[in-house]
Amino acid sequence: MFTGIVQAVGTVSAIEPSDGGSRMRIDCPELEPACWSEGDSVAVAGCCLTALDIDARGFSADLSAETLQCTSLGDLSTGDPVNLEPALALGERLGGHLVTGHVDDLAEVVSITPSGDSRVFRFRVPDALARFIAGKGSVTLDGVSLTVNAVEGREFEVNLIPHTLAVTTLGRLAQGERVNLEVDLLARYTERLLGERQ
Repeated sequence: MFTGIVQAVGTVSAIEPSDGGSRMRIDCPELEPACWSEGDSVAVAGCCLTALDIDARGFSADLSAETLQCTSLGDLSTGDPVNLEPALALGERLGGHLVTGHVDDLAEVVSITPSGDSRVFRFRVPDALARFIAGKGSVTLDGVSLTVNAVEGREFEVNLIPHTLAVTTLGRLAQGERVNLEVDLLARYTERLLGERQ
C-alpha cells in the first residue's frame, strides 16, 4: 500500500529483456535502498514492483508482459526519470490517499494551461474508467496523489503546484503523452458493492 506522495525521482539505469518481459534497474541513492529488504514493494511511476538485487545505489525489478502491456513502463528508456515511493509502513503519516500501485489504465494529456505559478493539466481517460473520477475526489497519476478539480465526460483537470512540478516527473509532461492512472480505491469498491445490491 502507498500514499501517492513521491519520495524521490529515480533514474532508469538499465533495461534487460527477459523471457516475456524485462528487468529494469533503477538508481535512487537518496532513498537509501541498502536499508530495504529483498522483496520489498516500491511504486515506480505508480506501479507496484518488487525490489530485487538491492544495493546502496538502487534496485532492480522484473516487469511481466502484462505490466509492459498495461502501463507506461514499457515506454521507458535508459536515463528516464521515474517517480518512486517505498511501501507505506504501519504508523507512518498518510499524506495523500490510499494507493495500491495497481494501474487501471493510461490517461492522456489533453492540455496544459499555466495558472499563476501552477499549471492546470487536463487528462482524457478510457470510457470504462470515467465513472470512477469525481470532482474533489482523488486520482493517482504516475504514482502522484492528486485532487480532481473538474470533470467533463471522459476528461478531468488537476492543478499542479510548483512543488509538485519540481519534485515529480509530472512537470516534464507534454500534450499527447500518457501516464499511469489508478482510480480511487474507494470508488472501485463502492461500485462493486452497489452493483451486487442491484
